[in-house]
Amino acid sequence: VQLQACGGGLVQAGGSLGLSCAASGRTFSSYSLGWFRQAPGKQREFVSSISASGGGTYYADYVKGRFTISRDNAKNTVFLQMNSLKPEDTAIYYCAARRSPAWVSHRSAYDYWGQGTLVTVSS
Repeated sequence: VQLQACGGGLVQAGGSLGLSCAASGRTFSSYSLGWFRQAPGKQREFVSSISASGGGTYYADYVKGRFTISRDNAKNTVFLQMNSLKPEDTAIYYCAARRSPAWVSHRSAYDYWGQGTLVTVSS
């Protein structure tokens, strides 16, 4: 599976940005998916994940209520809608896929990673 994330950019605090991640492969609908981020000088951290069916979602506390993850299995794409952005959301955002239908938050559980897209939130 190859993942290609896009949609990053520069936005002012309080603004919104939508990320998408397109995947190759015919087994996309059987994989759970996740978004992670890595700020300069920090470790990569969990943001959100979604089950294979899209019926289960999970968010880190620091994005809960502001970010929304979704997926379109017909288009092999996962999305992350980010609202009320804060400067501390500035990071490279990565999408990841896991060969299991259940969502998880552990970085090590994911099998495939995209190249990342940069999100910069100015104050």
